[in-house]
Amino acid sequence: MIRMLAGIILAAAPLLAAAQGAPATVSAAKPLVDCMRANIPSSVQVKEVELISRDRTGGERQLRGRLYATNDKDRVKAMLKIGSPPDLAGAAYLMKEGSKSDEIYVYVPALNKVRRVTGGNMDGPLWGTDLSYNDLKQVQNAFYDPNAKLEGKAVLDGTPVQILQFAPQADQASRYTSIRAWVEPKSCMALKAEFYEGQQVVRKRFSGKAADLKQSGPHWYLADMVVADLKEGTQTRIKVTGVAADKTLADRLFNPATFYVGN
Repeated sequence: MIRMLAGIILAAAPLLAAAQGAPATVSAAKPLVDCMRANIPSSVQVKEVELISRDRTGGERQLRGRLYATNDKDRVKAMLKIGSPPDLAGAAYLMKEGSKSDEIYVYVPALNKVRRVTGGNMDGPLWGTDLSYNDLKQVQNAFYDPNAKLEGKAVLDGTPVQILQFAPQADQASRYTSIRAWVEPKSCMALKAEFYEGQQVVRKRFSGKAADLKQSGPHWYLADMVVADLKEGTQTRIKVTGVAADKTLADRLFNPATFYVGN
């Protein structure tokens, strides 16, 4: 989740001009995939993340909060604390990735209670946005696909990119059959990604612009991006400010008993 909200992955096929090249191979993709993984910092603190959700009628809802995350031996822990709107102020989300199963918790201030998210609820929307718990998990896991394929080069909005295809691991419960990502090779950040259900149906699309690529130390992130649910006709814009990478974070931020306190 470190790069999901501070540089997720995932705009329009006509903007792409695919280059001719050799057939897709697993080995050709490895340097770029390794670079993408290396761009994930050991920890990150986002001073403010703004989520602006728009429904199919044009109605909008805005959430603001803080994001904290760590990456220890490819195991991610992330916590998102909501500051506004007033009816959600104090709500918090915690994800702890495990070798066999993940732990996901939500704190609801109105109930003054921590609830663990399990089963089918993991595909539910996160506070009315176009991101589900499983989406957040799947984006992170995509970069660990050992069979990722490099499809070729392209130009996206005037920016040279390389196209990668990822597939869920056999042990992952994912509704997506594959993810295609258009990666800017200097930053190793995806400026576009499409989430497929079946062979040809794009369910969700992520997009960002090269002009919104920013750095925190040696690490790159996208400061402005959009996630669209093409089936539902909805979208969520994500704006990120004040990123501090490789910062020491308190253990209490990732403890199910204390993650929602303070901050």
